[in-house]
Amino acid sequence: MTVNSEYDGEKFFEEYAKMPRSREGLSAAGEWHQLKPLFPALQGKTVLDLGCGYGWHCRFAAEQGAERVLGLDLSVKMIEEAKRRNAEGTIEYRVCGIEEYEYPENSWDCVISNLVLHYVENIGQIFQKVHGTLKPGGTFIFNIEHPVFTAGVGQDWIYTEAGKPLYWPVDNYFIPGERSTRFLGCDVIKQHHTLTQIMMGLLNNGFVLEAVEEAEPPEEMMGNPGMRDELRRPMMLLVKAGKKSFI
Repeated sequence: MTVNSEYDGEKFFEEYAKMPRSREGLSAAGEWHQLKPLFPALQGKTVLDLGCGYGWHCRFAAEQGAERVLGLDLSVKMIEEAKRRNAEGTIEYRVCGIEEYEYPENSWDCVISNLVLHYVENIGQIFQKVHGTLKPGGTFIFNIEHPVFTAGVGQDWIYTEAGKPLYWPVDNYFIPGERSTRFLGCDVIKQHHTLTQIMMGLLNNGFVLEAVEEAEPPEEMMGNPGMRDELRRPMMLLVKAGKKSFI
């Protein structure tokens, strides 16, 4: 499974709906000011969103003039919410895990994936499939939880007795695989991948790296609770990779 079953659980989905990025969309996502400039021109293009959630990025692609957008998510509840919130004429939503999708050859101009790949065990296989489904000259943009974050012990801070974040512990960094965490009050299983696995996974599958950025929240969000602590360790890794054009 690409996404844990908690995403269709009542408690988890209720808590997820309370998150600022769920309520307000891309403008409330701390990484959007860095992710948005990575997108190529989408006018008349085809866009595939792997793990679309509420469909915010699908809506963005449609607003940029994409002629076809397909959003995939394993969660029935997420797809229902995407259809309710972000339905546009050029967008199709489908309940489908990103590991189960057929990935037709040379079919998409742009493939995006936001905060989903850290649920995938065999990330290299997904890179291979994405490369194959992109048209020559196509673009793959993704946001994945940073390896420093996924290697965090329990993916949480060590706190002082007063409850102030003291430091972010990292352990077993070079041991990839399953990590059990607490997220939105639920036990969630994620997959830890090292930076080498991510970067070399792309290069070994034929991609050309075009941009690599570690997400930093914008200054206007620094007043939000806990946001300044996000500068103490990276939480997200943003990557733009391209498929070479035919020569």
